[in-house]
Amino acid sequence: MEKVNKNDFIELKFTGKILGKDIFDTNISEDAKKIGIKVNDNPFIICVGQKMVVDGLDNSLIDKEIGKKYYIELKPNEAFGERRKEFVKLIPLSVFTEKKIIPKAGMVLHMDYNLVRIVSASGGRVLVDFNNPLAGKDIAYEFIVERKIKDDKEKINALLDYFVKKRLDYSLTDKKAIFETDKFFGSIIKMLNDKFKDILGIELIFKEKTVKTETQNNV
Repeated sequence: MEKVNKNDFIELKFTGKILGKDIFDTNISEDAKKIGIKVNDNPFIICVGQKMVVDGLDNSLIDKEIGKKYYIELKPNEAFGERRKEFVKLIPLSVFTEKKIIPKAGMVLHMDYNLVRIVSASGGRVLVDFNNPLAGKDIAYEFIVERKIKDDKEKINALLDYFVKKRLDYSLTDKKAIFETDKFFGSIIKMLNDKFKDILGIELIFKEKTVKTETQNNV
């Protein structure tokens, strides 16, 4: 039976639960229905050992058999970390009102690239919890490795989905992926080049996309 190794690209089906309690994340339709959410049909593809999922799950994938169902339990240090008091901060109310947000206890917002929870709001100050909502909790995963990914383009797209959050057009020739795109993405592509070479042996090359002017089109 084929097994998973570090740096393999795999399609992963999973359901995560707070231990003994509710589902908090899944990409399995039947489980998603239980918590009233929909999952898209796109395969969830990761590179094993590259921290694209929590450490405990990532580490547990190695040596697992393709197509077999597994169950693991993780302590906070293997999952979303311990709760830390220093991550609970008082912030002036004006920071929120300037963005036309009226903070209320229990609200969950995106702030400084983090998911944060409003603990309380009074006297011109807001108590904000920057801890991950799952910090300090024991969790469990059920998962199946559906298949190994062999196609380089599927691997590249998986890394783009994770690191860039956007699919970019590129051509792939002789282990070189040539991106002709906006200058905005140039620095991101250059930053990711070492990562792609290390994992895939593929070099990323950026070429700034030229925009034709009306004069050029009429020549």
